[in-house]
Parts: sequence; C-alpha cells; structure tokens
Amino acid sequence: MSLISLIVTLIVIGVLLWLVNSYIPMDGKIKKIINVVVVVCVVIWLLSVFGVVGHAGSIRVPQLR
Repeated sequence: MSLISLIVTLIVIGVLLWLVNSYIPMDGKIKKIINVVVVVCVVIWLLSVFGVVGHAGSIRVPQLR
C-alpha cells in the first residue's frame, strides 16, 4: 500500500467519523463508544499495514473434540 493511499484512507475515515459525530443525533456515550472502536480498529489496521502485527488470518484456533 502506498503512502498516498494510506493518507487518503486516514483522511476519509476521519471525515466520516467527524460527519457521524456532527450530524447524527445520538447520546454522548454512544458517540464515545463509536469513536473508541474506530480508533482501535484504525490503530490495529495501521500496525498490520506496517508489519508490526501479523495477519489476523494466521491465528489458529484449536478444534474441540
């Protein structure tokens, strides 16, 4: 992923989050939860893009018998 597409993606996510916070009427607690979830997802995504965290698909769950 190129640096420009990474920056554009972060800008789009930021603008969408700002639009949700500004124009959709909802309780402050719900907005705070949405903001935290989005920030955590973006941080995990950035860590995986830069190779700090391995791919989530490589996690193996043992089968129960």
